[in-house]
Amino acid sequence: MGVGRFVYTPILPLMHAGAGLSAGAGANLATANYIGYLLGALVGILAPALVRSRALLRISLVVLTGTLAAMPATHDTAVWFALRLLAGVTSALIFVIAVSSLLSRLREYPAHLPGWAFGGVGAGIALSGLLVLVLRPVADWRAAWWASAALAAVLAVASWNLRPEARPTTTQATQATQAIQANADHAHEATTVTAAAADSSHAPRTHRWFTALFASYTLEGVGYIIAGTFLVAAIEQSSPGPLGGGAWVLVGLAAVPSSALWARLGRRWSRPDLLLAALVVQAVGIALPALIGGAPAALVSAVLFGATFIGVSTLALATGAHLEFPRSVALLTAGYSVGQILGPLVVAPLLHHGYQRALVLAASVVLVAAVAAAVLRIGFPHHMVVVRATAPVRQPAPTESAADAGSHR
Repeated sequence: MGVGRFVYTPILPLMHAGAGLSAGAGANLATANYIGYLLGALVGILAPALVRSRALLRISLVVLTGTLAAMPATHDTAVWFALRLLAGVTSALIFVIAVSSLLSRLREYPAHLPGWAFGGVGAGIALSGLLVLVLRPVADWRAAWWASAALAAVLAVASWNLRPEARPTTTQATQATQAIQANADHAHEATTVTAAAADSSHAPRTHRWFTALFASYTLEGVGYIIAGTFLVAAIEQSSPGPLGGGAWVLVGLAAVPSSALWARLGRRWSRPDLLLAALVVQAVGIALPALIGGAPAALVSAVLFGATFIGVSTLALATGAHLEFPRSVALLTAGYSVGQILGPLVVAPLLHHGYQRALVLAASVVLVAAVAAAVLRIGFPHHMVVVRATAPVRQPAPTESAADAGSHR
């Protein structure tokens, strides 16, 4: 999925130079992929039985690889739009199926272990970026797409026998927990479904915190995807040569351990604090190439961006699950996906003047997301009070132990 969804970023400058793709059309192709990803995620949410389908996983692997191979076969922008749309749908289905399998089979393991598995997205980014970096001196944009299709085919064969989540046979309460886990895009922490959570009349009032979280995560979708789409093109605009491709490889390498590392940090600091820190760090990383320029700024930007964009997702979705807001994971994922769709459209008018302004706008949006995360911290209920039929019981956050529970202010 990391190859199929994100290889477009390092290939985009090659398509500008060799295929005559305009900046506006490039933004539209990116939007097509994000629309497809939202549609695929909604299918996984609305039809949970598909999440357990090995046949759908294999079909998605084949179709995603095929969309990459078909990109060089035409110069028709409408066909490219359809191919990137289909790539988005299949990327989301692959991810949802893989995540549901991961979370259901590693439920009893430490949180950092699923985090390393989420690093596969970063590995796909790094591999595809390295592939394009090696090919660009000797090949054109067509060869880059064909090579990425070959890489995706190899990875599809390696993942062909992945076992989707088993059909649930447990009690209704456990099934509800598994449904939340299966739909948690990047979330690697399970939530406990209690009788009080099922009874809205007794559920804790967490609307104000969830509203701040929803706003923060939706804005992150807007800002992150602008950088995720145009970072390489922006770097190469000011520093022609292999620097942009090398920076994209660094983004992937930094993303590989990021989810596991943020999970470990969650043992010491609260999720709202970590979410605020990750968003500020990400905003700085996005702004560096636009405000400073040069190779050092580009490389530092790549590391900061790669180390945070998956971590923000895991933190936000785990926080939503902790608040026990109804359908929190689905709502947060939908807001994030809509933000991704809006991102390229919002900056499209700015691209006529280059990519630097787009990065500045992206960093500004992520900073606003950080402000919303700061609001989330005010009075945040680190220890949810759940009202049962008998007496109230204080529950720690899902990843906290009893010893850790007193460490949060």
